[in-house]
Amino acid sequence: VEDARTISIAPWDRNMIGAIEKAILASDLGITPNTAGTTIRINMPPLTEERRKDLVKVVKSETENARVAIRNVRRDANQAIKELAKEKIITEDEEKGAETAIQKLTDQFVAKAEEVMNAKEKELLSHG
Repeated sequence: VEDARTISIAPWDRNMIGAIEKAILASDLGITPNTAGTTIRINMPPLTEERRKDLVKVVKSETENARVAIRNVRRDANQAIKELAKEKIITEDEEKGAETAIQKLTDQFVAKAEEVMNAKEKELLSHG
């Protein structure tokens, strides 16, 4: 960080500069990289009310992606448990207990994602 509104990126592999620029442009964050030799600088614009609302949408979208990822892990874990029960490696009671524990963890991490999203939304909108 060069100053409060400038981020400076100096990749170890100079061949990655183009890929980094492309990723920044594709990020849909509304920022444009400026390259000077082996350094990429990003000037962060001041946050307008509209930009803050756009960032809240990004936060909500990323939170939904996190929820989906958590549920996918739950699905995979439940499938593995069912397979163990089918092969008689674990009992039916152990299967039910594991499914309950998996659901409890799923609920816990979905709630944590919601908590982080709500805090970030409050932070973004309170500085306007």
